[in-house]
Amino acid sequence: MMSDPATIAKKREKTELILSNVYNLPSIPKVMMEVSELLAKPTTTTAELSKVISQDQGLVTKILSIANSPLYGLPRKVSTIEFAILILGYGDIKNIVTALSMIESFKIKSDKNLDQKKFWAHSVITGVAAKRVAEDLGYRIGGEAFIAGLLHDLGITVIHKFFHTAFEQICKDVETNGWTYYEAELENLGLTHREIGKFLAEKWNLPPSLVDTVLNHETPEKATENRVLTAVVHLADYMTNRLGIGDFAWDKDLQIEKSVLEIFKIQDEVQLDKFIEDYKDIFVKQYESLKIT
Repeated sequence: MMSDPATIAKKREKTELILSNVYNLPSIPKVMMEVSELLAKPTTTTAELSKVISQDQGLVTKILSIANSPLYGLPRKVSTIEFAILILGYGDIKNIVTALSMIESFKIKSDKNLDQKKFWAHSVITGVAAKRVAEDLGYRIGGEAFIAGLLHDLGITVIHKFFHTAFEQICKDVETNGWTYYEAELENLGLTHREIGKFLAEKWNLPPSLVDTVLNHETPEKATENRVLTAVVHLADYMTNRLGIGDFAWDKDLQIEKSVLEIFKIQDEVQLDKFIEDYKDIFVKQYESLKIT
């Protein structure tokens, strides 16, 4: 039996206090700050930007893997960071560096309850799928959709890293009590991974639309900043689950919201199934390109 609302509220207060006092929560990475500063200057050159990004070869590798991913949809292979900057543009490069820097800052060690490679695959596929779906539907929010999709579950890694005992109990409660992850998160922390992700997004001064999407990616009807952006990420997240490609255990109870169907003028579940099925082959290619074993 779950705790009463008053007990949940006390657990929430405790978790919020711990979060606000965790001084080793990663600060904005140096590369991310330097890229932002360079992009704020109208005279910045591709060579200058490339030099800064190339300080982190792991970041370079991930940028190139994103740029060459099937769902990202670039017309030619990108083999150098300089060419990536030229073909992607400064805006997309900034989005990719921001998202990848945040993911890298919370890099976790795999254990029986969370496989880092599968989490990475889910994050990437949701991000690039959100970008692709947004553009296919005619919305010019591909860059925002990518970063929001990539970061939507970042709160899970915060729980894993800073509340590990609670994380293990959440997984145990789901397995033994038949609870949803949402219920188990509230029971153990008084907060969900979405609310913790929002805390982190605000700490790093991400735009309000991205903060709102991280908070409401499972409940897009509650979005207040950009309902279309949140709906796109919700749909991309649901697609990974429905197709069973790059899906993630914490989404096992995720259901598509009717408000999303209305936004995208999808008439019913039959049309939704057809929409999702049309992406199956490219989802398969995307997953294979990530070389997850």
